Amino acid sequence: MNNQRNLLLAVLLSFLLLLGWDAAMGYLYPAPPESAAEGPADTPAELAGQAASTSNGELDAGDAGANAPADLRTALASADRVRIEAPRLSGSINLADAMIDDVVLTGYAESTEGDEPVRLFSPQGTPLQHFAEFGFLVNGARPGEGAWQADGEVLAPGNPVTLTRSVGEGLTATISLSIDENYMLTAEQRIANTGSSGAVVQPFALINRTSATASDDFFIAHSGPMGVFGDAAEYGYDYDDVAEAGRVTPEGQVDWIGFTDIYWLSALVPEQGASAEAHFRSLGNDAYRSDVLYQPVTLAPGSAVERSTRLFVGAKESALLDAYEDGGIAKFGRAIDWGWFMWFEKPLLWLLRQLFELAGNFGVAIILLTVIVRLLMFPIAQKQFASMAAMKAIQPRMKSIQEKHKEDKLKAQQEMQKLFKEEKVNPLAGCLPLLLQIPIFFALYKVLYLAIEMRHRPFLYIEDLSAPDPAKILNLFGMLPFDPPSFLGIGILAVLLGVTMWLTFKLNPSAMDPMQQQIFNIMPWVLMFVMAPFAAGLLIYWNTSNILTLAQQKYLYSRHPQLKAAADKERAEKAKAAQPKART
Repeated sequence: MNNQRNLLLAVLLSFLLLLGWDAAMGYLYPAPPESAAEGPADTPAELAGQAASTSNGELDAGDAGANAPADLRTALASADRVRIEAPRLSGSINLADAMIDDVVLTGYAESTEGDEPVRLFSPQGTPLQHFAEFGFLVNGARPGEGAWQADGEVLAPGNPVTLTRSVGEGLTATISLSIDENYMLTAEQRIANTGSSGAVVQPFALINRTSATASDDFFIAHSGPMGVFGDAAEYGYDYDDVAEAGRVTPEGQVDWIGFTDIYWLSALVPEQGASAEAHFRSLGNDAYRSDVLYQPVTLAPGSAVERSTRLFVGAKESALLDAYEDGGIAKFGRAIDWGWFMWFEKPLLWLLRQLFELAGNFGVAIILLTVIVRLLMFPIAQKQFASMAAMKAIQPRMKSIQEKHKEDKLKAQQEMQKLFKEEKVNPLAGCLPLLLQIPIFFALYKVLYLAIEMRHRPFLYIEDLSAPDPAKILNLFGMLPFDPPSFLGIGILAVLLGVTMWLTFKLNPSAMDPMQQQIFNIMPWVLMFVMAPFAAGLLIYWNTSNILTLAQQKYLYSRHPQLKAAADKERAEKAKAAQPKART
């Protein structure tokens, strides 16, 4: 009776956990707007009017420009723009404020239909507000308003564009922009004093974005403000931290600073060797800014000052980020939050890409990768089973020692150690292989979570392996016109996961009381609900791993019949012990 009550309680708690998980995810990670064309969003109140600065030349929390809500199409309709045409991105530059506020990635689509490219930069006031600006402080303040003049109509690789503007009496500012074949722009900022009096000038660069469109900051991978400071990658700040502090100044010399999502990155790379400050700032109403402010320079008549700042705006492709790192940007590959096992995860990603090129399908590549990892781990699993078999063989003698010396624990331990030495059995040998496998399978799990290569890749009936399984049972696989909540969005892969995990537990039972056994019987079905909202690619990996585990256990049991016999005996004893309790 007590066991039945405890089992009912366990089921109830599991159900409440599922409800709580879905509610918590919905509260902590609200869904971002799907498209910039859906209508205006709230814009920062502090973006109104012209941004001033403090007396010491520090940028304040505002940005130049009006704060009125803007429609994307209207904002981009202005004639005062320079087009950006590069192999992997396109867009335009707003000459009103020298803002790079229109960037789309031509190689990535917003949806699996592929109609619209991914938009990373969008003008100020639009729902997807995200832009970069290069400018100058003059005598501790921004210059008055005025449009920039461009010497060309198109910015393209091998075709730079220079923007020019007067920023004070006798002061002329130029921003020479160039772009490479991928996602990196370079801004050569120069200000010359042709007047008769001196001035204090400070070049700056900033990235402004809304957090409303940010990807989830999940425990497995950081999303939000980040950079490299003092030669160390900093993942410790999220948007809430910056909002609470108002301004965050990371310690150490800035190597680069910006904002990261799971798949995308916008980052400023200041000039090497130049003294600069870097900050993250909250602007209110879900708007944030990262900025680089170079040290002030007193500009005498007839002199000039130059600074070079790079802007990355694009996809977090591991090989490309590493290439930029090899080119001199410190730890740029760490824009992907690899964690502790980077040394192992990056080779796994390389192997996954090779398998994809070989197989031509990313789902097949995931299955092949899981098989390869399992084959490499097979000797460890074999050693684990051999150790388990040896321990099972001497278990009667171990029980005899425990009974004989139950009043003398020290003597019992000594006799146990003597028995292990005589039989050449290591009681920890069965645990060590399991501990070695944990980081390997966690690394594989993380590679699949982070790999942009999995995004929008199809497999069988699945159109996007980076999205949840679309074949949900409750809406009859899409035949009914509603989408179940995430914790009830059970698909084919989630059901298969529950079944394969249940079979794994049944095939390899361990010594436990009936209540524990019941909990282990429930666990696969609880995990089925928990894992249902995860990416389909991850569930393919998990199911493949479970199926290979079943095959591995079958094979190893055939090699160690004494272990299989002991497991069958345990199962029979438990069933026999449970019968009287069931009748009561």
